[in-house]
Amino acid sequence: MSLAGKTVIITGGSRGIGKAIGLRFAKAGSNIVIIAKDEQTPRPEDNMQTAADEMIAAGGKVLALDVDVRDTEAVKSAVNKAVQQFGSLDVLINNVSAFCFTDTINTVPDQFDLMFSVNVRATFLLSKTCVPFLEKGLNPHIINISPPLDMDSSWFKNHLAFTMSKYGMSMCTLGMAAEFRKEGIAVNSLWPQTTIATTTIKEHFVLEVYSGSRWPTIMADAAYILAQKNAKLCTGQFFIDELLLRESGVTDFRQYAVDPSVPLVQDLFVPFKDSDSNGKRISLEKDLFI
Repeated sequence: MSLAGKTVIITGGSRGIGKAIGLRFAKAGSNIVIIAKDEQTPRPEDNMQTAADEMIAAGGKVLALDVDVRDTEAVKSAVNKAVQQFGSLDVLINNVSAFCFTDTINTVPDQFDLMFSVNVRATFLLSKTCVPFLEKGLNPHIINISPPLDMDSSWFKNHLAFTMSKYGMSMCTLGMAAEFRKEGIAVNSLWPQTTIATTTIKEHFVLEVYSGSRWPTIMADAAYILAQKNAKLCTGQFFIDELLLRESGVTDFRQYAVDPSVPLVQDLFVPFKDSDSNGKRISLEKDLFI
């Protein structure tokens, strides 16, 4: 289904994966609503206005809103502004997340609270706020950037609080897909097969991980494909970017690699495979944290 003229809300849309998704939808002529904290960073390309300008240049219409997703009233106001500006709402992408890769003993309460308020509460709140508008759309989607639910203890033992918060987003997928099926709203999760070259990866892991990552464009292409699926037939699923793209006919993934000569790094929460047609891979869990 064409996404030209469709309205897409993206949390954390000013940088990283969120920005890449916004650019991909903008190329299709979508209306992009960036919901993010407009923090001034040393990297001008990470600023909200820069992201908005790039999306406009790519062919989209953009509404950039400086919002703390933990603020209930600010979130409600932002969604209302989006609908007032563009007349409808078709896709919500819950992308923004807080990260902390510490174990139980070394996770402080403020870090715990931040992850749950940004990852879980904001996903729940944005979805709840958008549903009354999404249900009026022709092919409405909620896409959570969150992992498949796998209760293997290996995903919990080294970063329990972070895992619980990301799985909280995935539980929103599981529950809301069933709850809003009758409204025709698709709710799915999307997660990367490999690490994605974002500031978080650069700051928290050794250089080997960043070099073995893929660019955020792979998640953007996968999100674009997912948002075109029939909402009444495709809901409650946990998609992996590479697998989704392969099913859509993509065979050459070298375009996404930061450094094609470096082994890819398998992301958290996905079953590990040593190698495939794209070459050898290594696991993110193999003591690669800084």
